[in-house]
Parts: sequence; C-alpha cells; structure tokens
Amino acid sequence: MKLTREIDFGRGLVAKNRTLLAAMTNKQSNEDGTLSDEEINWLVRRAKGDFGITTTAAANVTETGRGWEGEMGVWGDHQLPGLTNMANQLRETGTISLVQLFHGGMRAPISINEVQPISASKNTEPGMDGLYTREMSEQEINSMIESFTEAAIRCQKAGFDGVELHGAHSYLICQFLGSITNRREDDWGGDIQSRSKFLREIIQSVRKATGPNFLIAVRISPIIEKAGVYLEESLELAKIICDMEINMLHISCWDVFQPVEGDESGPSLTKRFREIVPQNVPLISTGAVWTSKDAKWLMDEGADIVGVARVGIAHPDWPKHLIDENYEPQRPPFSVEHLESVDLSPVFIEYMKRWKNFVIIGKRLD
Repeated sequence: MKLTREIDFGRGLVAKNRTLLAAMTNKQSNEDGTLSDEEINWLVRRAKGDFGITTTAAANVTETGRGWEGEMGVWGDHQLPGLTNMANQLRETGTISLVQLFHGGMRAPISINEVQPISASKNTEPGMDGLYTREMSEQEINSMIESFTEAAIRCQKAGFDGVELHGAHSYLICQFLGSITNRREDDWGGDIQSRSKFLREIIQSVRKATGPNFLIAVRISPIIEKAGVYLEESLELAKIICDMEINMLHISCWDVFQPVEGDESGPSLTKRFREIVPQNVPLISTGAVWTSKDAKWLMDEGADIVGVARVGIAHPDWPKHLIDENYEPQRPPFSVEHLESVDLSPVFIEYMKRWKNFVIIGKRLD
C-alpha cells in the first residue's frame, strides 16, 4: 500500500509513511508565545500515532504578527526551551517535525497586537471593522524576510527537521501572492513572478541560513478569489518555487474532492498540480480526507503525501489504521469526554466548540 511506504528526503531524513498532520490552530500557547505542556502533549500524542510528518500550529515570526490569542511563537529566544522540549519529544517518536512559520498581515488584529496591521497594500476585510492596513515599506519587507529567517534558524537550533512557510489562507505571504491584496507597482507587485518575490526571497534566505540538511515546505492555497489568488497563477507559482531549493509543496484544498468551479467534470486540484510539479518535489494535498479510501483516492490522484487535520484531532492513531482498506473512523460530533481522552485541553475543546457540529454541546438526545 503506497500510504505505508517510506519517503526519503535525503540527508538521512526519512518519513516512515506518507501521512502528514497539518498545522492546526489550538490556542494552547502561553501569552508570550511559549509552548504550554498541553500544546506539547497534544502534538506528541499525534506523532506517537504514527504520522510520518507532524506539523506544529502556525507560529508567528514577530511579536506583532499574531492572528489569535494563544498562538505559538518563534520570534524570541525565550521560546527556545519549550521549542527544544517539543522537538526532542517529537524526534523520539520517529516522526519528521516541521514548524509552520506565519505572519497574519492584515489578519493580525489590532485588538491582540496593539499596532495597525500591515500588508502588501492598503487592505481591509469584514473582520477588521473598517480598519485598513498600512502598506509595508521596502525596509519593512526586508525586515520581515529577516524575521522569517531568524525564526527558521531558531527552529533548527531547537532540533526540528524543518519548517513550512505558510503561504495560504490569506495570511501575509498569501497577501503578497494575491492580485487583489497586492496592488503594488514596485518590484514586489505586478504579475505572479513579481508578486511571488516576497515568498521567493524568504525561501532563498531560509535556505542560505539553515543549509541543505534542513527541510523547507511551502503551503499555498490554489484558489482564494477574494484575495486574487486564481488557479492558473497558482499553477505558475508552483512551477516557480519548485525550481527553487524546497523539499515539499503543500496545497491547501479545504476539500480535495470538490471539483474546480466551472470545470466540474475536469481533473481534481491535486491532479492539476501533479501534472506540473516535478517528481523530485513531493506533493502534499490536504482537505476533508477521513477514511482509508479517501486517502487512497488522493494518492491515486497524484499526491505523494496525504495531509489531514480534523480527523487527526479526534483520532490521533489514524495512520496506524490505514492498513485496513475499509477503515472509516467515527465522524463528528464528538463528546467532550472523548476529546479529553485524546489529549485536548479545556482551552482547545472550547475552541473546537466554535466549529459547527464538531463537539457535542450539553447532553445528546438519542
């Protein structure tokens, strides 16, 4: 079964299977961005469940880049002890460990960071209550590239195997990639080649600083129309960055089974990317996978690695069951007692109650 095969990244780094736990918001970090025991326990429990690659929650690279309260930080050396503790425990499980590097950009609320949000251009969105971002200056862009680089160095020092650059979901890197959120007329804006300069400079800087033995994954959204991220340009972006020194490309599909709007009978997003991503760059695809058959279908579509999020919350041993081709784990809603039994803290469970029909609220009537 392809899912259970190893994947060799070279340099002595081998994932024991083709499963990846995607980064998930869990709000369990401390106010200063240091890791809590609860957050470490939650992630290590999934790694012990046999995920080949385990990704941390999004970790902000500057103190004022937080997208939500309880967010993991990699912007200061005071965070190193917790990061080192987590990396050591993950390594003991045999998983490949990645830290997802992130900045919220226009999605870094002033209510949390106490500064006006920044972005590629002057932008706003409904959640900003009429507030506009400030367009980043050239100096601020270069400083931000350095912040991503310093964060990657910190992760390497802590003992992680690599980082994932979060270029999806309308956060800062994605804001540079989108033609609506990036309306700049300088070298950082224009066509997709120019709008990707921010991401490309981060990749180059991180690679130069960390050397060839540190993994770099890049996560992108194939389509976010409100940001000006469209499929054809995302495919072109994939070609551009796969020609650089990255180790994995991760497409965030939300639902891998959903056809491309306007092309319902056409190939899946995964297949579209597989056609242009070179074989030497493993392709990760994530979105709504739940069963063994789902995972097999996704690999048949061309994914090298199957990413999951929600199923990994409730079923930390999900990878161990994939040898059963008929494995169909329970779907939501889940009781609080079940979520507690798989190492979700009260804070995480409260957050999950915001997800429609994920947690049973009150007594369930049969």
